[in-house]
Amino acid sequence: MKPDDPLLRILACPLDKGPLHLLPSADALYNPRLRRRYPIVDGIPQLLPSSGEQVADEEHEEIMELLRRTAP
Repeated sequence: MKPDDPLLRILACPLDKGPLHLLPSADALYNPRLRRRYPIVDGIPQLLPSSGEQVADEEHEEIMELLRRTAP
């Protein structure tokens, strides 16, 4: 999945239904509100609630800094 993929505009977190951010280096989608990361396997986002993993505070801060630097 690429950052300009139109699919990203319609994908939503299965828990809070909010938007997700692409983490290209991790092949994952991220929900900063719930601090959950969802993997992308073979180009397919795994958006079942059980497939998401909770991110620790320190990693969340690193991800948020990365998102700030790469924001358009």
